[in-house]
Amino acid sequence: MTERKRKIVNDPVYGFITIDHPLILNLISHPYYQRLRRIHQMALAHLVYPGAMHTRFHHSMGAYHLMCMALQELRSKGAAITPEEEVAAKLAILLHDIGHGPYSHALENGIIEGVSHEEISQWLMEDLNREMNGALSLTLDIFNGRYHKKFLHQLVSSQLDVDRMDYLNRDSFFTGVAEGTIGYDRIIKMLTVHHGELMVEEKGIYSIEKFIIARRLMYWQVYLHKTVLSAENMLVKILTRAKALAQEGKQLFCSPALSYFLYNTVTKDNFEREPDCLRLFCLLDDYDILGAIKVWTTHEDRVLSLLCKWLINRNLFKVVLSNQAFDGSAEQLLQEQVKQKWGIEGADLGYFVFSGAASLRAYNVNDEKINILFKDGTVKDISSIDNALISHTLAIPVKKFYICHPKIQANNVL
Repeated sequence: MTERKRKIVNDPVYGFITIDHPLILNLISHPYYQRLRRIHQMALAHLVYPGAMHTRFHHSMGAYHLMCMALQELRSKGAAITPEEEVAAKLAILLHDIGHGPYSHALENGIIEGVSHEEISQWLMEDLNREMNGALSLTLDIFNGRYHKKFLHQLVSSQLDVDRMDYLNRDSFFTGVAEGTIGYDRIIKMLTVHHGELMVEEKGIYSIEKFIIARRLMYWQVYLHKTVLSAENMLVKILTRAKALAQEGKQLFCSPALSYFLYNTVTKDNFEREPDCLRLFCLLDDYDILGAIKVWTTHEDRVLSLLCKWLINRNLFKVVLSNQAFDGSAEQLLQEQVKQKWGIEGADLGYFVFSGAASLRAYNVNDEKINILFKDGTVKDISSIDNALISHTLAIPVKKFYICHPKIQANNVL
């Protein structure tokens, strides 16, 4: 029998978080998990909100704390949760972000092709399960929605999971954006299990409405803020350029782990067949990327050095938003001006002037619904309740088109 240890972690958002199971302690101590300390939760958002310096480790621990609270609440209301299921659900939430790389979305779009962080999470969990002699088998079943107690999976992944509850609360805390604050403690108190599914008691309707609206506000005000979009798109362009140069055999300063992903074409196949691929991915963190970008500011390739210099010195691209897609003439005009000012030509102009779209659906009626359980036993989806704030309008995706370009001092620029 392993000696039972108890650790407490002081979290700025929730206060003390207790870890009191040897398996959970083993997982948190594992290098795969400790790596999350070296990856920022909000990528480059700190260039707009200087306080947003918290890590994926912080967020994962916070989601674990909320999972502990939710399981305790559900058990007190008569939900059957065995000690094994409790530990497995806690492990599932700790592992939900394990596959994120540094600047995750930029990495997925710039270096690693056709491989999502969700798939990497899955491979890492399977790898950890082998290492821990099958101790994570139940965790994997809950995580993947294969376990018969559906509500355990819904706590990990749904439109009302503890992952969302923590990142909204934590990100609003560290950015100082009060609109994202949610009544997580009240929401957890209102959770219940009905016919094996996670639901919210009727009294919790307004807390859920505020939760959905807070998510929408946080996306447009923080995650999809136009300056954040600019910085993250610049990072994608830097990584794409570095990868193109590496594939041509050009010399680039980088760590061994980053070198592997730049100089090789890495696909799903590599991850599944080469154990080294996953190991090297786990050696990548924010420091590899940022360290390389700092050195690349003096690289002989003009496109790479300019982009890196501008990102490092926060001389970010201007972003123009629109409700309609931009026609080609706007891009052509801007490309002509970039060509005149910096002497960039041909295909290279695509690194400096480009368009894209950002979209958000605050509540997805086609996804795992948020169901409200009324006192008379009836169950209704939050968006179908009479006079509810969350009507079908919030379920309609909002799409914003944008165009990015360097700041050009001229009168005829967008």
